[in-house]
Amino acid sequence: MSGYKKMLDPKEVSVTLPDGRTIRLETGRLAKQAAGSAVVQMNDAFLLATVCFGPEKDADFFPLTVEYREKAYAAGRLPGGYNKRESGRPSDEETLSARIIDRPIRPMFPDNFNREVQVIVQALSADKKFAPDVLGVSAASLAIGLSELPFEEQVAAVRVAVLDGQPVVLPSYDQVAVADLDLVVAGTENSVCMVEGGAYEVSEETMIQAILAGHEVIKLLCRAQQELVDRCSKPKMVLTPKNAGEAHEQLEATIKEVIFQELFDTLHTPMVKTEHYPAMAALEEKALADERVLAIIGEDEALLSDAKKIFHDLERDTMRKMILDEGVRIDGRKTTEVRPIEIELGVLPRAHGSAVFQRGETQGLVVCTLGTKADEQRFENLQGEGSKSYMLHYNFPPFSVGECKKLGISRREIGHGHLAERSLCAVLPLPEDFPYTIRIVSEILESNGSSSMASVCGGCLSLMDAGVPIKAPVAGIAMGLISEKGSVDEGGKIEILSDITGTEDHLGDMDFKVTGTAEGITAFQMDIKIKGITPELMRKALDQAREGRLHILNKMTTLGLAEPRPQVSEKAPTMLKMRIPTNKIRDVIGSGGSVIKGMQAQTGCLINIDDNGNIEIAAPTGKAGEVCRRMIEELTAEPEPGRVYKGKVKTIQPFGAFVEILPGRDGLVHISELAHHRVERVEDVVQVGSEVTVLCLGVDPKGKVKLSIKALIENKEEAPAPQEEAAAEPVAEAPSAPESTEA
Repeated sequence: MSGYKKMLDPKEVSVTLPDGRTIRLETGRLAKQAAGSAVVQMNDAFLLATVCFGPEKDADFFPLTVEYREKAYAAGRLPGGYNKRESGRPSDEETLSARIIDRPIRPMFPDNFNREVQVIVQALSADKKFAPDVLGVSAASLAIGLSELPFEEQVAAVRVAVLDGQPVVLPSYDQVAVADLDLVVAGTENSVCMVEGGAYEVSEETMIQAILAGHEVIKLLCRAQQELVDRCSKPKMVLTPKNAGEAHEQLEATIKEVIFQELFDTLHTPMVKTEHYPAMAALEEKALADERVLAIIGEDEALLSDAKKIFHDLERDTMRKMILDEGVRIDGRKTTEVRPIEIELGVLPRAHGSAVFQRGETQGLVVCTLGTKADEQRFENLQGEGSKSYMLHYNFPPFSVGECKKLGISRREIGHGHLAERSLCAVLPLPEDFPYTIRIVSEILESNGSSSMASVCGGCLSLMDAGVPIKAPVAGIAMGLISEKGSVDEGGKIEILSDITGTEDHLGDMDFKVTGTAEGITAFQMDIKIKGITPELMRKALDQAREGRLHILNKMTTLGLAEPRPQVSEKAPTMLKMRIPTNKIRDVIGSGGSVIKGMQAQTGCLINIDDNGNIEIAAPTGKAGEVCRRMIEELTAEPEPGRVYKGKVKTIQPFGAFVEILPGRDGLVHISELAHHRVERVEDVVQVGSEVTVLCLGVDPKGKVKLSIKALIENKEEAPAPQEEAAAEPVAEAPSAPESTEA
C-alpha cells in the first residue's frame, strides 16, 4: 500500500463576484486518470470537466470533440420514459450547451496542433435558481489548462440578462424569463471571443454594455483559473514545427513565382462561388503540375501536402490583401454591399405559409405550419418537464453545396436552427392571443454563406404568408472582419464585411450574425478568431450590420410582404378559445370521456380543456368550430329566468311534466302551468317525447327549474307586441347530448 499517495487531495481557488456570490474552482479530487480534470461549483451547481487526448492525426482540421451532459439526479429526479437511465444521445439543449463550450476553447489551441482531443463536461448537481451550462466553459478551460495540452489562454463564460436597462451577470431563471436581453459572453482576461443571445428589440448600445459587464466577471474567472494552472499544471508538451525548413521555403517561393500573377488576376475577376471554386481548383492543379514544383516535391507525400497548404495560404493572403488595399471582394462587391435578393411567396400549394428567400447563391425554402396545443413539443431538462408552442428547424442537405453525404441532423443544424428560432421569437404573438402551435422549417437548398440568416428572413416571410400576426418583420445579416496583422492590438488595416460568403467566413477573422427589426436587435452571435476586439470595433460592426439589416428589410417589404396577411391561412385549422366554470368540466368531458369524444366525432374538431376550465377548439373549418363552441356553451349553460326554451318532455308525473331544456338539465312544468283552463291529466296536454316551448320562471335555491307553457300562450293571446319582439330573437333549443363514441 506504500505506493499510494493521498487520493482525495483537492486544490482549489475561489472567485467572489461583485454581488457577493462565490464560484469555487477545484482540481485533484475527481477523475484523476484523465489528462486534466476540474470542478466548478456555484451554490448547488456542480460541474465536472475532463479532457483526454490521443495521438496526432494526419488531418487538415483539429479533431476536437466537446460533450455536455446533464444528469437527472442533478435535479433530484429520475429520467422520464420506460428506460430509467439517461439517453446516450444528447438532447438539443445539451448539444447547444456543448457548442457554447466548444466555440471559445477551440481557437485557444495552436494552429498546427492536430491531436484528437475529447472534452466532457457533466452537470452533476443543479441549482434551482440558475442554468449551470455557462460554467462549463470555465470547467473545460481549467481542465485543459491543467493538462499537458498546449493552450494559449484560459477562457470563461457568463450569462448576462438586461432588466430595466441594467445588466445582471449570471442571472436566475426568473430574471431571464422577464429580461429584455439574454446573452452568453465568453472571453479571455484580455478580450471577448464569443457572444450569443436573444433579445426583444434592444439597441446596439445596450448589447455593448451587456458584453462589457459580462467581460468584467470573465476577467475574474480567468485569473482564478490561471492561479490554479500555475500551481497544479502538468508540464506542457512540445510541439514539432510543421512546414518548416529549407525545402518548405524553396517550395513556397517557387509556387508563388509559378502561380501568383495568374491567381491575382483570377481573384480580381468578379466570380460567384460556382465559378470561383472550379477556377481555384484549376489553378492549384496547374501549380502542383509545374515542373519546378514537382522537382522539389519528388516522391515526398509530406511535401505534396505542404504544397497544397502553401497554395491555399497564398489564395487566402491575396484575397485578404485585395479587400484591405482595394476594398474589393472576390465577387466584385464593396465591403458594405449586400448580395442581390429575390423572393417568392406561397410556393407550396398545401403549406399554411411558404417562402423562397434567395440572397446571392444562398437559397432557403422556408415553410410555416400551424397546429394545435396537442402539437406542442414536450421536453425534459434540469428545470423539470415543459412544452413549447413555437419551434424552428433548420435542415442543411449535402446537395446544397453540391456534395454527397449521409443525411442526418448535425450539431451545426441544431445550432443554426436555434439562432434563427431566437431571432423570430421576439415578434411572435402571445399564445393567449394566438392559440396555435407554430413550426417553421428551413430547407437550405443552396448555400454560399449566411444560410442561418436566410432562414430568419425566409422564416419571417413564411409567418406573414401564413397570416401569423407578428409584431414586425425581422431580417438577419452575417458580418465578417479582415485584419492585416491578425490581431487588432497590433494595428494595421481592418475592414468589416457585410453579408459574407462561405469563402469570406472561412478565410476571415470573425463571423458575426445579427438579426432584428427596424427598431432593434432580436438575436446575436459572434465568433472571433483573433485577439483584441474592442468595444469601438464592435460598435462599428453593429452600426454597419444595422444598415445592412434595414436594406434587407426594405427588400422583404417591396419584394415580399410589408405585413402579415389579414387572415390566417384557410388551410390552417380554425382555433377558438373559451372558458367554462370549473364545476362544468366533467359535464363537457362526460363519463370516460364519452361526451367530449362524441363532440369531436360529430364536428371533426379537436378539443383541449385544462383544469382551470380553459378550452381550445381546433376545427377543420370555421363552421365546424362554431358548431362545437355552441355545443359546449349549451352543455355548460345555466337556465336563465325569463328566457324561452324549446325542449323535449322526458317524463310525466301526476303533478306535471319534466322538460329537458338543456343537455342533462330538466325543469318542471307544473300541471297548473300547462294551460289556462283546468287540466285533469297531464297527458291531455303533453306526451313523453313531445317538443314544447316553455318559459323559465326561475330557479330555486336548490337548483330546481320552474317552467311554464301557459305563460307563453297567455303572452301570445294578450300581448302580441312581445310576440313580435320574441320572434326577432331565436328560441333556445335543447340540443341532444352527444352520443358516447369510442376513441
